[in-house]
Amino acid sequence: MFEEILGLPAHVLVVHAVVMFVPLLALVAVAYVGLPRRRHRLDWALGLLAVAAPLTAFVAVQSGEAFTDALVARGFQGPILDQIFEHSRYGDILFRIVGPLGIAAILLLVATSGHPRVPRLPALVTPVLSVAVVALSIAAVVYVYLTGHSGAETVWGTTL
Repeated sequence: MFEEILGLPAHVLVVHAVVMFVPLLALVAVAYVGLPRRRHRLDWALGLLAVAAPLTAFVAVQSGEAFTDALVARGFQGPILDQIFEHSRYGDILFRIVGPLGIAAILLLVATSGHPRVPRLPALVTPVLSVAVVALSIAAVVYVYLTGHSGAETVWGTTL
């Protein structure tokens, strides 16, 4: 399922969605925290990105594992394989950050919605969720960079 799309390795295509959606989620989440008067304009975007970014990260991890398995089966070994495994570790960490970021963002949306069905929450809930969202957003952007850079170095750094 995660091996190919139209004859190309799926991972090579899916990573572009991760590089787009994860930083967008981080940006919108930080804006949602920092601009409380604009929350009504950001809530739908934050909700959609809180679902899309973790999903694309999951598909990227799964397609990356399939791609790595295919490369190993073709006989790749040595330093290039070490670089691939380093890239894979960064990707796994990124997924472990983006999932909780999506959950924290959705919880923050619910906590600040003012909807009558949302029970009255303790006063500390919104600030704690806000700090968690900002911290996870920063970590997500750092790991998008580290993952992308290590992948690019693996592909392009050895051929130049």
